[in-house]
Amino acid sequence: MKAFILAAGVSRRLYPHTYNIPKCLLKVGNKCIIDYQLQALEALGINNVTMIVGYHREMLKDHVTKNYSTLNFSFLTNHHYFETNTAYSVSLGKDILRQDEHILMNADVVYPIELLKKTLESSFETVLAVDCKVCGREEVKVIDGGQNKIVAIGKDLIESKCLGEFIGVAKLSKKFNNLFSNSIEHLIRAGGINDYFEAGIQPLLKDTDVHFVDVSEYPCLEIDFIEDLESARKLFR
Repeated sequence: MKAFILAAGVSRRLYPHTYNIPKCLLKVGNKCIIDYQLQALEALGINNVTMIVGYHREMLKDHVTKNYSTLNFSFLTNHHYFETNTAYSVSLGKDILRQDEHILMNADVVYPIELLKKTLESSFETVLAVDCKVCGREEVKVIDGGQNKIVAIGKDLIESKCLGEFIGVAKLSKKFNNLFSNSIEHLIRAGGINDYFEAGIQPLLKDTDVHFVDVSEYPCLEIDFIEDLESARKLFR
């Protein structure tokens, strides 16, 4: 198992906090957002990490290489971080994804080690961590088709039909990664550089089993807005 972390974004919605620093280096409690993820990977013995970087990338690379000597980092640069989204970032590393099973992670989510451990220990080969709750328009939502199988994913789903929020942590099998990489490649060729990577998962759901694990027992927050940052700092003191 290897890790694949998306950390290229500009995070305009968090201005002025992110004028001079990447979002994942903002402090929540006594550590940076990215530290929650990297410490969890260390604790669970996942040592090979591919990180897609972009905005203030040298600052981020310096932080992780100095503080996580036990992890083996490979960095890929999204030079178009101002005008692209996570689907494009995934496309840059698709050949790496094809080679192995991976934990795919957004770099802007805080959660305890136990959440990642539960995701890894799921009996399903490909599984998304879902916070089962009532969602609003902004969250990436999923619809449950029964037997823990996801049948739809995206921000534009009808809230009342949804199981909860996909929190940006996924265990992906090697077989799925090959299908996912092909789907992302097709999406980018069709002009989807501004799409979220979940747009590459949606077309696969009809013929490919993608399951969910309920992680609502653990505190977790994706930090998109200043209000999210303030909430996270109260939750993770």
